[in-house]
Formats: sequence, C-alpha cells, structure tokens
Amino acid sequence: MNLENLYIKALNQEFLSVDEGLFLYENSPTADLMFTGNEIRKLNQAEKNRDKVGWIIDRNVNITNVCIAQCEFCNFYRKPDAPDTYITSLEEYDEKIEVLKKLGGNQLLMQGGLHPKLGLEYYKKLFSDLKEMHPDIKLHALGPAEIHHIARLAKTTYKDVLVQLTEAGLDSLPGAGAEILNDRVRKTVSRGKCTAQQWLDVMSEAHKLKITTSATMMFGHIETHRERIEHFVKLREIQSEKPDYSEGFTTFIPWPFQDEGTELNEKSGIQNNVTADEYIRTIALSRIMMPNIKNVQASWLTVGKSTGQMSLHAGANDFGSIMIEENVVSVAGADHSFNAEQIQEAIKEAGFIPAFRNQKYEYLEVRD
Repeated sequence: MNLENLYIKALNQEFLSVDEGLFLYENSPTADLMFTGNEIRKLNQAEKNRDKVGWIIDRNVNITNVCIAQCEFCNFYRKPDAPDTYITSLEEYDEKIEVLKKLGGNQLLMQGGLHPKLGLEYYKKLFSDLKEMHPDIKLHALGPAEIHHIARLAKTTYKDVLVQLTEAGLDSLPGAGAEILNDRVRKTVSRGKCTAQQWLDVMSEAHKLKITTSATMMFGHIETHRERIEHFVKLREIQSEKPDYSEGFTTFIPWPFQDEGTELNEKSGIQNNVTADEYIRTIALSRIMMPNIKNVQASWLTVGKSTGQMSLHAGANDFGSIMIEENVVSVAGADHSFNAEQIQEAIKEAGFIPAFRNQKYEYLEVRD
C-alpha cells in the first residue's frame, strides 16, 4: 500500500477499507494524519462555519445507579440489592433543571443503566412528566443498550419502544454503550449489554424514525488497532444506510478508557495507556474513515484542555458540553472541568470561534 495514494483517496472522501485504515494508522506520520483529517473537516463544514467549533450546555442526570450489565470499566453502577441504590425523583429532576436553565442550558443527558424493574411504562411516564413540568427542556436520553433492555422487558421491538418514547417526549438518542463494536471485546468489558449488532440495529431503527443520534467509541483497553478501525467501518455503514430524510449520526465522540478503580484495572491490570499523540491520531483517523459523519467531538473531559485543542487541528470541530454533573467517567479518573467562559476561551486559544449549539448542531445565541 502507498501512503500518498491513501491520502488522495481519503481527501476525495472515498471509503477506505479496514486494511487501508490500519495501514494509515500504523504507518502515517501524525502530522500527515492531522492534515488529512483537518481537510476533511473543512469539506464537511459550510464555508461560513469552517472556523467555528461547537459547544453546548447540558446536564448529566443519572436516572438510577442500578445496573445489571456490570461493565468492568464502570465504577458507578450498583447491583439491585446494594444498600446505596437510588432512582432520581421528579422533585430532584425539577431542581436540577432549574439550575440548568439558570446556567443557560436546556438539555438533559439522561443515562439510565439497565435496571431490572424499570421498563417501557416507567420511561414513558418519566419523559411525559418532565415535559409537562418543563415543556422547553430537551431530553437526550438513554442509549442503544437501554433501548435493547427496555424492548426485552416489554417483549416488543426496538421500533415500538422508540416510537412510544418519542411520543412521550424523547428528543434524541445518545451513542452510549458502544464501547468497541466487537463481541470479542464486549464479552469481557460489557458482557451484560447488547451485542455489537444489536447496538447498530437500534441506531438503524432510530434513523428510520428521524431521531437525532450520536456515536461513540471508548478505546484503550483490550481492543486491537484493527478492532478500532472495524468500529469506524461499522458506524460508517449504518450512516450510509440511513434514509435521505434523516441526519443519522450527527456526531462521533471517541474517548480513552478511564481506569482508576475499575475491575478491568484492579482484576486484570488493564491500564489506560492512550497518549496525547494516540488520541489525536484517533481523531484524525475517525475523520478519514467516516467522512459521512459531519461532526467529530474532542473529549476534553478525558484527555484535557491541550490535547482537546490539538484535536481541533486534526479533524474535530466540536468541544461538547461543560458537563454539569458528570458521574460515570469522573469516578474512574476523568477530572478535567470547564465552565461556559473557560470552554469558549479554550476554543479561542486554539484559533477557532466558539459556536453555541443544540443537539442538532444548529448554532444559537449564547445566553448570559
């Protein structure tokens, strides 16, 4: 294989094979990968927006800390019989939403966990109650693993669950629970969750229903480089199959495994060894391998300010949220933080224009 030919193919936004992507990752200089990823970013953005980097204000709320998936990278979950389990009450949601609004946000990122007793009717009532209390709030809620779990409890289809939840108030579907879309990996790190194909099937159904979704990748644990590239290709294929009327995946968000206190680390000795260079190469390669996904988000929460800023020159065009109340990766060692002023200043320092946005990547006026 020839690097120059692969760069040309990538810049023409042609789909590279797994072997071609792996060859680039293992042989290309970082500067070349960054240049190529950045050029593809420019092609994916309207000319008037090429200097803009998106950011958003939302609040993470964990619906419950009960989860039967027992992922080996998660310190947050509790087994159903643990003494410190909880389910967030409507009163608590109301308080959290009021604080969110005062800070200029209007979206809840609601992460559920696989609670054995919380099914379709519970989530329908929860979403409709929240919309009745706060009609303007956006619910970016659950993920394919939770949708699969709810469908299994209700003995119905993914489509039926998504239709009913959307009617109850669901606005968009986060890409949580993807980890690495390879069942060899998933059987170790997230054995209680849906399979790779089931994750993809949920997203495919969401795209048919014109539900806004995102895609993620948690890497740097037991997966191989080839399995990372295969992850990109699987996401790219689902995006290619979406109906023309649907945006499909609006963004891709990769972040390194956070190892502090996790079972993967304490029982198996698996550590997060992802360097800044490796993260930036991964951002660039995600652009190269998935030119049909318009936005790529840098995970400053897990890699820090400077690596996040460098990612903006490697193909990323988004800095995500100020992450009010993040509980999952933070308890595994992710300790970076921004407020609204700091996230905008970080974007400016990198040479870009901060652009406040919503989940559909529509740019908005910044509220005071």
